[in-house]
Amino acid sequence: QLQLVESGGGLVPPGGSLRLSCACSGFTLDYFRMGWFRQAPGKEREGISCISRNDNNTYYADSVKGRFTISKDNAKNTVYLQMNDLKPEDTAVYYCAADWNPFAPATMPLVSEYAYWGQGTQVTVSS
Repeated sequence: QLQLVESGGGLVPPGGSLRLSCACSGFTLDYFRMGWFRQAPGKEREGISCISRNDNNTYYADSVKGRFTISKDNAKNTVYLQMNDLKPEDTAVYYCAADWNPFAPATMPLVSEYAYWGQGTQVTVSS
């Protein structure tokens, strides 16, 4: 059974940092493209970053480019999202997701492309 469990969310002041983790089980990252999404209250879920399966190419939405960094540790079967210089508009529930597509490039993650999801972790940026 495939499972994704996010952690690392919390309350942080503007300008602060958080590192989200997504611990995966039941599959290995070697065969999946991994994405991070977020959903703010009253808004649709949006893809913000992804990392390809085999060459570790990455993609970032313009809203987070230069501030967020996606990475993965295949030995730990865990994906990370380092978030720096956080802004109030980054407040959302953050989800990691897995896409089993051996040839998928690192492009803007679309909800419809990812079949496996974690439960989400809340990130609140506020003073």
